[in-house]
Amino acid sequence: MESVQNHVTALISSADTLFILLGAIMVFAMHAGFAFLEVGTVRHKNQVNALVKIMSDFGVSALVYFFFGYWLAYGVTFFDGAAVLAENNGYELVKFFFLMTFAAAIPAIISGGVAERAKFNPMLIAAALCVGLVYPFFEGLIWNSNYGFQGWLETNFGAAFHDFAGSIVVHAVGGWIAFAAIIVLGSRNGRYRNGKVVAFAPSNIPLLALGAWILSIGWFGFNVMSAQAIEGISGLVAMNSLMAMVGGIISSLVIGKKDPGFIHNGPLAGLVAVCAGSDLMHPIGALMTGLVAGGLFVWVFTYVQNKFASFDDVLGVWPLHGLCGLWGGVAAGIFGLEAFGGLGGVTFMSQLIGSLAGVLFAVVGGFIVYKIVNAIMPIRLSEEDEFNGADVAIHKIGATNLTNN
Repeated sequence: MESVQNHVTALISSADTLFILLGAIMVFAMHAGFAFLEVGTVRHKNQVNALVKIMSDFGVSALVYFFFGYWLAYGVTFFDGAAVLAENNGYELVKFFFLMTFAAAIPAIISGGVAERAKFNPMLIAAALCVGLVYPFFEGLIWNSNYGFQGWLETNFGAAFHDFAGSIVVHAVGGWIAFAAIIVLGSRNGRYRNGKVVAFAPSNIPLLALGAWILSIGWFGFNVMSAQAIEGISGLVAMNSLMAMVGGIISSLVIGKKDPGFIHNGPLAGLVAVCAGSDLMHPIGALMTGLVAGGLFVWVFTYVQNKFASFDDVLGVWPLHGLCGLWGGVAAGIFGLEAFGGLGGVTFMSQLIGSLAGVLFAVVGGFIVYKIVNAIMPIRLSEEDEFNGADVAIHKIGATNLTNN
């Protein structure tokens, strides 16, 4: 009987390890989505830079999160021998891999906001600081209950802050850090002419669409596998993710007037918003969350691009991740309530306070990081390099280089 029990335990451990490993791989694949979304949106002369940034940011993020970030968030290090690390099928290792792909999304989000005018090395250093220090501090505050913040919310407002898959911890934090970075860098040259804001058209709609599709598909790993164990897998999370994505598509289609950029970012807006409460909401609540998020993205992006020439958010990462993430954290405190068909266990005040805390922390942390880095080594490309494009200025090669044989 004991032998059977041991085999069952080993099987469950192996299944959990495989489950979260598959989730890590799906979220890892999402970084290709970030890359192609940016490649398709920026002008042709900056496409190589977009690809190189996302890959380089991922590598640096993995290192700083391995040595500093994961320890800061969860108090876990990986300096024991391999025999210790391999215990329980190495579950803790693949859990790190999974959460590291979340952490690496922070510089990928920021990259889209400051595209086309940033130097390479200073941005890489800033990304390392964000992933190694800023992000994991708030991650540990929420997902590991560090420093008593969650306990304070539960005592005073009846529940801890609930963020199942990172509407606030990942997306709002990334979006609001990007908000700070965008202000520090200023807008691209040539964007304001003759008293009017000039919109730079996307360079490649098919690549933009490819990025959106990759992100949308990978997001089901992002959300469903946030259970981190196979016994926690939930069809409700999958259905809610789907309905929020569809809500984002429909509202961006209608409000965005069939604009392909809006339509392909609409599902992402819905998915960002549903992350926090995807395990609690009724599917109709998730649909409403996505509908609001899609409309919020289109309206705010259009308004800001046309009214504020100095705030140049190339991919619209602040409204997409920052504002839709904020809405998602609050929405979990509405549609997660039993009164609205949800499973309960949340309160509106805890969701509101937790969401605003994430925004405040990200904005302050973002300004500190980018102001300091910019003071030590200026982040902005020279006017000439920006005119020539980051591809040639930084990487000495364009996206398509044809030679005569």
